[in-house]
Amino acid sequence: MSSFFKSTFRSLIPALALALAAAPLSAEDVGKLPAKVSSALAAARVPASAFSLAVIPLEGQGMSQFINADQAFNPASTMKLVTTYAALEILGPTYQWRAGLYGTGPVRDGVLHGDLVFDTDGDPKLTMDRVWVMLRELRANGVREIKGDLVLKPGDLLLPLGAAPFDDDGNDPSRPFLVEPDPLLTNLKLFTLSTFAEGDKTRVHLDPALPEVKLDNQVKTLPAVKSCPWPNVAYSVKDNGRQAQVTLTGALHEGCSTQRYLSALNAQTYTGSLVRTLWQEMGGQIRGETRLGEVPPKARRLATSLSPDLVSVVRDINKYSNNTMARQLFLTIGRENRSADDVDDFQAANRTIMSWLADKNIEPNGLVLDNGSGLSRIERMSARDMAQLLEQAWKSPYAAEFIASMPLAAMDGTMRKRLRNTPVAGQAHIKTGALNSVRAIAGITRDANGQSWAVTAFVNHATAGASREALDLVLQDVHRRAPTDIAASQ
Repeated sequence: MSSFFKSTFRSLIPALALALAAAPLSAEDVGKLPAKVSSALAAARVPASAFSLAVIPLEGQGMSQFINADQAFNPASTMKLVTTYAALEILGPTYQWRAGLYGTGPVRDGVLHGDLVFDTDGDPKLTMDRVWVMLRELRANGVREIKGDLVLKPGDLLLPLGAAPFDDDGNDPSRPFLVEPDPLLTNLKLFTLSTFAEGDKTRVHLDPALPEVKLDNQVKTLPAVKSCPWPNVAYSVKDNGRQAQVTLTGALHEGCSTQRYLSALNAQTYTGSLVRTLWQEMGGQIRGETRLGEVPPKARRLATSLSPDLVSVVRDINKYSNNTMARQLFLTIGRENRSADDVDDFQAANRTIMSWLADKNIEPNGLVLDNGSGLSRIERMSARDMAQLLEQAWKSPYAAEFIASMPLAAMDGTMRKRLRNTPVAGQAHIKTGALNSVRAIAGITRDANGQSWAVTAFVNHATAGASREALDLVLQDVHRRAPTDIAASQ
Protein backbone atom coordinates (compact mmCIF):
# COMPACT_ATOMS: atom_id res chain seq x y z
CA MET A 1 0.00 0.00 0.00
CA SER A 2 1.51 3.34 -1.02
CA SER A 3 2.23 6.05 1.55
CA PHE A 4 -0.16 8.33 -0.37
CA PHE A 5 -2.97 5.79 -0.05
CA LYS A 6 -2.21 5.30 3.64
CA SER A 7 -2.35 9.02 4.37
CA THR A 8 -5.58 9.34 2.39
CA PHE A 9 -7.06 6.39 4.24
CA ARG A 10 -6.12 7.88 7.61
CA SER A 11 -7.85 11.13 6.70
CA LEU A 12 -11.06 9.20 6.07
CA ILE A 13 -11.07 7.37 9.42
CA PRO A 14 -13.54 9.71 11.19
CA ALA A 15 -15.99 9.49 8.28
CA LEU A 16 -15.64 5.71 8.16
CA ALA A 17 -16.33 5.45 11.88
CA LEU A 18 -19.53 7.48 11.46
CA ALA A 19 -20.56 5.35 8.49
CA LEU A 20 -20.02 2.20 10.54
CA ALA A 21 -22.17 3.56 13.34
CA ALA A 22 -24.96 4.46 10.93
CA ALA A 23 -24.86 1.28 8.83
CA PRO A 24 -28.04 -0.77 9.24
CA LEU A 25 -27.86 -4.35 10.48
CA SER A 26 -29.07 -7.05 8.13
CA ALA A 27 -32.48 -8.60 8.84
CA GLU A 28 -30.68 -11.86 9.66
CA ASP A 29 -28.79 -10.20 12.51
CA VAL A 30 -31.54 -8.15 14.20
CA GLY A 31 -32.27 -9.09 17.82
CA LYS A 32 -29.61 -11.76 18.15
CA LEU A 33 -27.49 -10.05 20.80
CA PRO A 34 -27.81 -11.51 24.32
CA ALA A 35 -29.77 -9.13 26.54
CA LYS A 36 -26.87 -8.45 28.95
CA VAL A 37 -24.49 -7.68 26.07
CA SER A 38 -27.05 -5.34 24.51
CA SER A 39 -27.55 -3.55 27.81
CA ALA A 40 -23.79 -3.16 28.32
CA LEU A 41 -23.36 -1.74 24.82
CA ALA A 42 -26.23 0.68 25.42
CA ALA A 43 -24.67 1.77 28.72
CA ALA A 44 -21.40 2.40 26.84
CA ARG A 45 -23.33 4.35 24.17
CA VAL A 46 -22.13 1.97 21.46
CA PRO A 47 -24.73 1.48 18.70
CA ALA A 48 -25.40 -2.11 17.65
CA SER A 49 -24.05 -1.39 14.18
CA ALA A 50 -20.63 -0.56 15.66
CA PHE A 51 -20.43 -4.04 17.20
CA SER A 52 -19.50 -7.22 15.35
CA LEU A 53 -19.62 -10.78 16.66
CA ALA A 54 -18.77 -14.24 15.35
CA VAL A 55 -19.01 -17.42 17.44
CA ILE A 56 -18.21 -20.82 15.91
CA PRO A 57 -18.47 -24.19 17.70
CA LEU A 58 -15.28 -26.22 17.29
CA GLU A 59 -16.52 -29.65 18.40
CA GLY A 60 -19.87 -29.91 16.64
CA GLN A 61 -21.78 -28.96 19.79
CA GLY A 62 -24.05 -26.27 18.40
CA MET A 63 -24.66 -23.62 15.77
CA SER A 64 -22.59 -20.66 14.77
CA GLN A 65 -23.65 -17.11 15.61
CA PHE A 66 -22.88 -14.14 13.37
CA ILE A 67 -23.93 -10.57 14.13
CA ASN A 68 -22.81 -7.87 11.72
CA ALA A 69 -19.95 -10.28 11.13
CA ASP A 70 -19.13 -9.49 7.49
CA GLN A 71 -18.38 -5.81 8.02
CA ALA A 72 -14.63 -5.10 7.95
CA PHE A 73 -13.65 -3.57 11.29
CA ASN A 74 -10.36 -2.35 12.71
CA PRO A 75 -9.27 -5.37 14.80
CA ALA A 76 -6.51 -3.59 16.77
CA SER A 77 -4.05 -6.07 18.33
CA THR A 78 -6.16 -9.14 17.59
CA MET A 79 -4.50 -8.84 14.16
CA LYS A 80 -1.44 -10.37 15.85
CA LEU A 81 -3.30 -13.69 15.74
CA VAL A 82 -3.15 -13.60 11.94
CA THR A 83 0.57 -12.86 11.93
CA THR A 84 1.54 -15.39 14.60
CA TYR A 85 -0.61 -18.26 13.30
CA ALA A 86 0.65 -17.63 9.77
CA ALA A 87 4.24 -17.60 11.05
CA LEU A 88 3.83 -20.94 12.85
CA GLU A 89 2.64 -22.60 9.66
CA ILE A 90 4.75 -20.70 7.10
CA LEU A 91 8.06 -20.53 9.01
CA GLY A 92 7.51 -23.53 11.27
CA PRO A 93 7.46 -23.70 15.09
CA THR A 94 11.20 -24.39 15.35
CA TYR A 95 12.26 -21.37 13.27
CA GLN A 96 15.08 -19.37 14.89
CA TRP A 97 17.01 -16.17 14.25
CA ARG A 98 20.80 -16.01 14.49
CA ALA A 99 23.23 -13.31 15.62
CA GLY A 100 27.00 -13.47 15.66
CA LEU A 101 30.29 -11.72 16.29
CA TYR A 102 33.03 -12.01 13.65
CA GLY A 103 36.68 -11.02 13.67
CA THR A 104 38.29 -9.73 10.48
CA GLY A 105 41.86 -10.37 11.63
CA PRO A 106 43.96 -12.66 13.81
CA VAL A 107 43.81 -12.75 17.61
CA ARG A 108 47.22 -12.47 19.26
CA ASP A 109 47.87 -11.96 22.97
CA GLY A 110 44.23 -11.02 23.61
CA VAL A 111 44.10 -8.44 20.81
CA LEU A 112 41.89 -8.77 17.74
CA HIS A 113 43.97 -7.22 14.98
CA GLY A 114 41.03 -6.19 12.85
CA ASP A 115 37.39 -5.21 13.14
CA LEU A 116 34.68 -6.81 15.24
CA VAL A 117 31.55 -7.34 13.13
CA PHE A 118 28.19 -7.59 14.89
CA ASP A 119 25.81 -9.48 12.59
CA THR A 120 22.07 -9.87 13.15
CA ASP A 121 19.19 -11.05 10.96
CA GLY A 122 16.34 -9.02 12.43
CA ASP A 123 15.85 -11.13 15.54
CA PRO A 124 12.81 -9.71 17.42
CA LYS A 125 14.08 -11.11 20.74
CA LEU A 126 17.77 -10.21 20.69
CA THR A 127 17.84 -9.07 24.32
CA MET A 128 20.60 -7.36 26.27
CA ASP A 129 21.21 -10.64 28.11
CA ARG A 130 21.88 -12.47 24.87
CA VAL A 131 24.25 -9.75 23.64
CA TRP A 132 26.07 -10.04 26.98
CA VAL A 133 26.39 -13.83 26.59
CA MET A 134 27.83 -13.37 23.09
CA LEU A 135 30.44 -10.99 24.46
CA ARG A 136 31.25 -13.49 27.21
CA GLU A 137 31.88 -16.05 24.47
CA LEU A 138 34.11 -13.53 22.73
CA ARG A 139 36.16 -13.24 25.96
CA ALA A 140 36.29 -17.02 26.22
CA ASN A 141 37.81 -17.08 22.73
CA GLY A 142 40.72 -15.04 24.04
CA VAL A 143 39.72 -11.51 22.97
CA ARG A 144 40.16 -8.58 25.37
CA GLU A 145 40.81 -5.73 22.96
CA ILE A 146 39.59 -4.90 19.45
CA LYS A 147 42.15 -2.85 17.59
CA GLY A 148 39.81 -2.00 14.70
CA ASP A 149 36.24 -0.78 14.41
CA LEU A 150 32.92 -2.07 15.68
CA VAL A 151 31.08 -2.86 12.45
CA LEU A 152 27.30 -3.29 12.54
CA LYS A 153 25.83 -5.57 9.87
CA PRO A 154 22.03 -4.96 9.65
CA GLY A 155 19.73 -7.87 9.01
CA ASP A 156 18.38 -8.40 5.52
CA LEU A 157 14.99 -6.79 6.11
CA LEU A 158 13.47 -4.48 3.51
CA LEU A 159 11.36 -1.83 5.21
CA PRO A 160 9.00 0.32 3.13
CA LEU A 161 10.40 3.72 2.27
CA GLY A 162 8.72 6.69 3.91
CA ALA A 163 6.54 4.57 6.20
CA ALA A 164 4.78 6.88 8.64
CA PRO A 165 4.91 6.05 12.37
CA PHE A 166 1.70 5.39 14.23
CA ASP A 167 0.22 8.82 14.83
CA ASP A 168 -2.41 8.34 17.53
CA ASP A 169 -3.00 11.68 19.26
CA GLY A 170 -1.20 12.03 22.57
CA ASN A 171 1.18 9.10 22.06
CA ASP A 172 4.70 9.67 23.34
CA PRO A 173 7.32 8.29 20.90
CA SER A 174 9.45 7.20 23.87
CA ARG A 175 6.76 4.73 24.94
CA PRO A 176 7.95 1.15 24.34
CA PHE A 177 4.89 -0.01 22.40
CA LEU A 178 5.70 2.49 19.63
CA VAL A 179 9.22 1.21 18.86
CA GLU A 180 9.57 0.82 15.10
CA PRO A 181 10.93 -2.37 13.49
CA ASP A 182 14.52 -2.17 12.35
CA PRO A 183 17.15 -4.52 10.84
CA LEU A 184 19.55 -3.58 13.67
CA LEU A 185 17.07 -3.80 16.55
CA THR A 186 18.42 -5.10 19.87
CA ASN A 187 16.73 -5.27 23.27
CA LEU A 188 13.69 -3.57 21.67
CA LYS A 189 15.64 -0.28 22.17
CA LEU A 190 14.43 -0.28 25.78
CA PHE A 191 15.73 1.38 28.92
CA THR A 192 14.68 0.69 32.49
CA LEU A 193 14.54 3.96 34.43
CA SER A 194 14.52 3.51 38.22
CA THR A 195 14.14 6.31 40.77
CA PHE A 196 14.91 5.90 44.49
CA ALA A 197 14.26 8.35 47.34
CA GLU A 198 17.18 7.98 49.75
CA GLY A 199 17.36 10.37 52.69
CA ASP A 200 16.88 13.91 51.44
CA LYS A 201 17.92 13.07 47.88
CA THR A 202 16.65 11.02 44.96
CA ARG A 203 18.84 8.73 42.91
CA VAL A 204 18.14 7.71 39.31
CA HIS A 205 19.51 4.62 37.58
CA LEU A 206 19.30 3.89 33.85
CA ASP A 207 19.78 0.35 32.52
CA PRO A 208 21.54 -0.04 30.16
CA ALA A 209 23.57 3.03 31.11
CA LEU A 210 24.45 4.19 27.60
CA PRO A 211 26.52 7.38 27.45
CA GLU A 212 24.34 8.84 24.67
CA VAL A 213 21.46 9.23 27.15
CA LYS A 214 21.79 12.00 29.75
CA LEU A 215 19.58 12.22 32.85
CA ASP A 216 18.26 15.43 34.39
CA ASN A 217 16.90 14.46 37.80
CA GLN A 218 14.52 17.10 39.19
CA VAL A 219 12.54 14.72 41.44
CA LYS A 220 12.08 16.01 44.99
CA THR A 221 12.00 13.98 48.19
CA LEU A 222 8.97 13.99 50.50
CA PRO A 223 8.85 12.80 54.14
CA ALA A 224 8.63 9.06 54.72
CA VAL A 225 5.19 7.44 55.02
CA LYS A 226 4.03 4.06 56.32
CA SER A 227 2.92 2.86 52.90
CA CYS A 228 4.30 4.18 49.62
CA PRO A 229 1.53 5.79 47.54
CA TRP A 230 1.35 5.64 43.76
CA PRO A 231 4.53 7.49 42.68
CA ASN A 232 4.17 11.02 41.36
CA VAL A 233 7.15 10.91 38.99
CA ALA A 234 7.05 11.81 35.30
CA TYR A 235 9.65 11.94 32.58
CA SER A 236 10.07 13.67 29.25
CA VAL A 237 12.52 12.77 26.49
CA LYS A 238 14.33 14.94 23.95
CA ASP A 239 15.74 12.57 21.36
CA ASN A 240 17.36 13.17 17.97
CA GLY A 241 18.24 9.52 17.43
CA ARG A 242 21.94 9.92 18.26
CA GLN A 243 21.65 11.70 21.62
CA ALA A 244 18.82 11.87 24.15
CA GLN A 245 18.07 13.70 27.38
CA VAL A 246 15.59 12.35 29.90
CA THR A 247 14.18 14.88 32.39
CA LEU A 248 12.48 13.53 35.50
CA THR A 249 10.09 15.67 37.55
CA GLY A 250 7.75 15.15 40.47
CA ALA A 251 8.22 13.92 44.02
CA LEU A 252 8.85 10.64 45.81
CA HIS A 253 8.49 9.79 49.49
CA GLU A 254 11.66 8.82 51.33
CA GLY A 255 12.23 5.08 51.17
CA CYS A 256 10.00 4.68 48.10
CA SER A 257 10.97 3.92 44.53
CA THR A 258 9.48 3.70 41.06
CA GLN A 259 10.42 2.07 37.77
CA ARG A 260 9.49 3.00 34.22
CA TYR A 261 10.37 1.73 30.76
CA LEU A 262 11.17 3.98 27.83
CA SER A 263 12.70 3.90 24.38
CA ALA A 264 15.30 6.30 22.99
CA LEU A 265 17.93 6.61 20.26
CA ASN A 266 17.79 5.02 16.83
CA ALA A 267 18.55 1.32 16.43
CA GLN A 268 22.05 1.85 15.04
CA THR A 269 23.12 4.14 17.89
CA TYR A 270 21.48 1.98 20.56
CA THR A 271 22.95 -1.29 19.32
CA GLY A 272 26.46 0.08 18.79
CA SER A 273 26.50 1.72 22.19
CA LEU A 274 25.04 -1.37 23.89
CA VAL A 275 27.80 -3.59 22.51
CA ARG A 276 30.50 -1.08 23.46
CA THR A 277 29.10 -0.47 26.97
CA LEU A 278 28.69 -4.16 27.84
CA TRP A 279 32.15 -4.92 26.47
CA GLN A 280 33.67 -2.11 28.53
CA GLU A 281 31.91 -3.39 31.66
CA MET A 282 33.69 -6.71 31.05
CA GLY A 283 37.01 -4.92 30.97
CA GLY A 284 37.28 -4.98 27.19
CA GLN A 285 38.20 -2.19 24.80
CA ILE A 286 37.29 -1.19 21.24
CA ARG A 287 39.78 1.31 19.81
CA GLY A 288 38.03 2.14 16.52
CA GLU A 289 34.77 3.81 15.64
CA THR A 290 31.29 2.38 15.16
CA ARG A 291 30.08 2.08 11.57
CA LEU A 292 27.84 0.06 9.29
CA GLY A 293 29.36 -2.62 7.10
CA GLU A 294 29.32 -6.20 5.90
CA VAL A 295 30.83 -9.48 7.10
CA PRO A 296 33.95 -10.07 4.96
CA PRO A 297 34.08 -13.52 3.33
CA LYS A 298 37.17 -14.55 5.32
CA ALA A 299 35.95 -13.24 8.69
CA ARG A 300 36.01 -15.78 11.52
CA ARG A 301 32.97 -16.35 13.72
CA LEU A 302 33.91 -15.76 17.34
CA ALA A 303 30.51 -15.92 19.05
CA THR A 304 26.96 -17.00 18.17
CA SER A 305 23.51 -16.50 19.62
CA LEU A 306 20.43 -18.43 18.52
CA SER A 307 17.04 -16.99 19.40
CA PRO A 308 14.40 -18.99 21.26
CA ASP A 309 12.26 -20.95 18.82
CA LEU A 310 9.28 -19.32 17.12
CA VAL A 311 6.82 -20.83 19.61
CA SER A 312 8.45 -18.83 22.41
CA VAL A 313 8.48 -15.64 20.33
CA VAL A 314 4.81 -16.09 19.39
CA ARG A 315 3.94 -16.51 23.06
CA ASP A 316 5.64 -13.23 23.96
CA ILE A 317 3.87 -11.44 21.12
CA ASN A 318 0.38 -12.65 22.00
CA LYS A 319 0.56 -12.79 25.80
CA TYR A 320 1.90 -9.27 26.13
CA SER A 321 0.74 -7.79 22.82
CA ASN A 322 4.25 -6.79 21.77
CA ASN A 323 3.87 -4.60 18.69
CA THR A 324 7.54 -4.36 17.77
CA MET A 325 8.13 -8.11 17.90
CA ALA A 326 4.99 -8.69 15.83
CA ARG A 327 6.18 -6.26 13.17
CA GLN A 328 9.66 -7.82 13.09
CA LEU A 329 8.00 -11.23 12.69
CA PHE A 330 5.78 -9.92 9.90
CA LEU A 331 8.91 -8.66 8.11
CA THR A 332 10.59 -12.03 8.62
CA ILE A 333 7.68 -13.81 6.91
CA GLY A 334 8.17 -11.44 4.00
CA ARG A 335 11.94 -11.88 3.84
CA GLU A 336 11.73 -15.66 3.84
CA ASN A 337 9.20 -15.56 0.99
CA ARG A 338 10.42 -12.52 -0.95
CA SER A 339 10.00 -12.50 -4.72
CA ALA A 340 11.56 -10.31 -7.40
CA ASP A 341 8.29 -8.36 -7.67
CA ASP A 342 8.14 -7.39 -3.99
CA VAL A 343 9.32 -3.84 -3.31
CA ASP A 344 9.73 -4.48 0.43
CA ASP A 345 9.17 -7.21 3.01
CA PHE A 346 5.82 -5.79 4.16
CA GLN A 347 4.52 -6.34 0.64
CA ALA A 348 6.10 -9.79 0.53
CA ALA A 349 4.49 -10.71 3.87
CA ASN A 350 1.09 -9.39 2.74
CA ARG A 351 1.22 -11.45 -0.45
CA THR A 352 2.44 -14.55 1.39
CA ILE A 353 -0.25 -14.43 4.07
CA MET A 354 -3.03 -13.81 1.54
CA SER A 355 -1.86 -16.86 -0.43
CA TRP A 356 -1.71 -18.90 2.78
CA LEU A 357 -5.31 -17.91 3.61
CA ALA A 358 -6.44 -18.85 0.10
CA ASP A 359 -4.89 -22.31 0.57
CA LYS A 360 -7.17 -22.68 3.60
CA ASN A 361 -10.20 -21.66 1.52
CA ILE A 362 -10.52 -18.43 3.50
CA GLU A 363 -11.37 -15.53 1.22
CA PRO A 364 -11.20 -12.53 3.56
CA ASN A 365 -13.92 -9.92 3.26
CA GLY A 366 -12.17 -6.55 3.33
CA LEU A 367 -8.96 -7.77 4.99
CA VAL A 368 -6.27 -5.05 5.04
CA LEU A 369 -2.81 -5.94 6.37
CA ASP A 370 -0.67 -2.92 7.19
CA ASN A 371 2.11 -4.11 9.51
CA GLY A 372 0.72 -7.28 11.09
CA SER A 373 0.61 -5.95 14.67
CA GLY A 374 -2.73 -4.14 14.77
CA LEU A 375 -0.98 -0.88 15.70
CA SER A 376 -2.56 0.73 12.68
CA ARG A 377 -5.49 2.85 11.61
CA ILE A 378 -5.52 1.02 8.29
CA GLU A 379 -5.75 -2.67 9.15
CA ARG A 380 -9.19 -4.23 8.70
CA MET A 381 -10.76 -7.67 9.16
CA SER A 382 -14.24 -9.06 9.61
CA ALA A 383 -15.26 -10.96 12.73
CA ARG A 384 -16.40 -13.90 10.59
CA ASP A 385 -12.99 -14.18 8.92
CA MET A 386 -11.16 -14.00 12.25
CA ALA A 387 -13.40 -16.68 13.78
CA GLN A 388 -12.94 -18.89 10.73
CA LEU A 389 -9.19 -18.43 10.99
CA LEU A 390 -9.38 -19.55 14.62
CA GLU A 391 -11.44 -22.54 13.50
CA GLN A 392 -8.64 -23.47 11.10
CA ALA A 393 -6.06 -22.97 13.84
CA TRP A 394 -8.00 -25.40 16.03
CA LYS A 395 -7.34 -28.07 13.38
CA SER A 396 -3.69 -27.13 12.88
CA PRO A 397 -0.88 -29.46 14.01
CA TYR A 398 0.37 -26.43 15.95
CA ALA A 399 -2.98 -25.74 17.64
CA ALA A 400 -1.65 -26.39 21.14
CA GLU A 401 1.27 -24.00 20.70
CA PHE A 402 -0.90 -21.30 19.13
CA ILE A 403 -3.76 -21.44 21.64
CA ALA A 404 -1.36 -21.51 24.60
CA SER A 405 0.25 -18.30 23.30
CA MET A 406 -2.93 -16.30 23.95
CA PRO A 407 -3.62 -14.63 27.32
CA LEU A 408 -5.56 -16.82 29.74
CA ALA A 409 -8.62 -15.11 31.24
CA ALA A 410 -8.05 -13.83 34.79
CA MET A 411 -4.56 -15.37 34.88
CA ASP A 412 -1.90 -13.86 32.63
CA GLY A 413 -0.95 -11.49 29.84
CA THR A 414 -3.37 -8.75 28.86
CA MET A 415 -6.31 -10.77 30.32
CA ARG A 416 -4.86 -11.21 33.82
CA LYS A 417 -7.21 -8.63 35.41
CA ARG A 418 -10.32 -9.51 33.42
CA LEU A 419 -13.11 -11.96 34.25
CA ARG A 420 -11.82 -12.69 37.73
CA ASN A 421 -14.30 -14.51 39.97
CA THR A 422 -16.35 -15.63 36.97
CA PRO A 423 -16.79 -19.13 35.50
CA VAL A 424 -14.71 -18.00 32.50
CA ALA A 425 -11.55 -17.58 34.61
CA GLY A 426 -8.96 -20.01 33.29
CA GLN A 427 -11.33 -21.23 30.55
CA ALA A 428 -10.65 -18.73 27.75
CA HIS A 429 -7.50 -18.05 25.75
CA ILE A 430 -8.22 -14.57 24.42
CA LYS A 431 -6.18 -12.00 22.51
CA THR A 432 -7.26 -8.45 23.28
CA GLY A 433 -7.04 -5.33 21.16
CA ALA A 434 -7.24 -1.66 22.06
CA LEU A 435 -6.77 1.59 20.16
CA ASN A 436 -8.54 4.90 20.45
CA SER A 437 -12.13 4.15 19.31
CA VAL A 438 -11.38 0.40 19.01
CA ARG A 439 -11.80 -2.53 21.39
CA ALA A 440 -11.61 -6.20 20.38
CA ILE A 441 -11.33 -9.77 21.61
CA ALA A 442 -10.59 -12.96 19.67
CA GLY A 443 -9.64 -16.45 20.73
CA ILE A 444 -10.75 -19.87 21.93
CA THR A 445 -13.03 -20.29 24.94
CA ARG A 446 -14.88 -23.18 26.58
CA ASP A 447 -18.51 -23.51 27.59
CA ALA A 448 -19.91 -25.04 30.79
CA ASN A 449 -19.76 -28.48 29.15
CA GLY A 450 -16.03 -28.13 28.49
CA GLN A 451 -16.47 -27.77 24.73
CA SER A 452 -14.57 -25.17 22.74
CA TRP A 453 -15.71 -22.21 20.67
CA ALA A 454 -13.95 -19.69 18.45
CA VAL A 455 -15.05 -16.20 19.47
CA THR A 456 -14.41 -12.81 17.89
CA ALA A 457 -15.98 -9.48 18.85
CA PHE A 458 -15.04 -6.03 17.57
CA VAL A 459 -16.19 -2.56 18.63
CA ASN A 460 -15.34 0.40 16.38
CA HIS A 461 -16.82 3.58 17.82
CA ALA A 462 -15.80 6.77 19.60
CA THR A 463 -17.04 5.26 22.89
CA ALA A 464 -15.36 1.87 22.37
CA GLY A 465 -13.24 2.43 25.48
CA ALA A 466 -16.34 1.85 27.61
CA SER A 467 -17.21 -1.48 25.96
CA ARG A 468 -14.98 -3.79 27.99
CA GLU A 469 -17.90 -5.06 30.08
CA ALA A 470 -19.87 -5.93 26.95
CA LEU A 471 -16.94 -7.89 25.52
CA ASP A 472 -16.45 -9.77 28.78
CA LEU A 473 -20.17 -10.58 28.81
CA VAL A 474 -19.81 -12.12 25.35
CA LEU A 475 -17.39 -14.68 26.79
CA GLN A 476 -19.64 -15.31 29.79
CA ASP A 477 -22.59 -15.84 27.45
CA VAL A 478 -20.67 -18.44 25.45
CA HIS A 479 -19.67 -20.20 28.66
CA ARG A 480 -23.35 -20.54 29.68
CA ARG A 481 -24.34 -22.13 26.39
CA ALA A 482 -25.54 -25.70 26.02
CA PRO A 483 -26.23 -27.40 22.68
CA THR A 484 -29.99 -27.30 23.25
CA ASP A 485 -30.40 -23.60 23.99
CA ILE A 486 -28.45 -21.84 21.27
CA ALA A 487 -30.68 -19.45 19.35
CA ALA A 488 -28.34 -18.44 16.54
CA SER A 489 -28.09 -18.53 12.79
CA GLN A 490 -25.63 -20.20 10.47
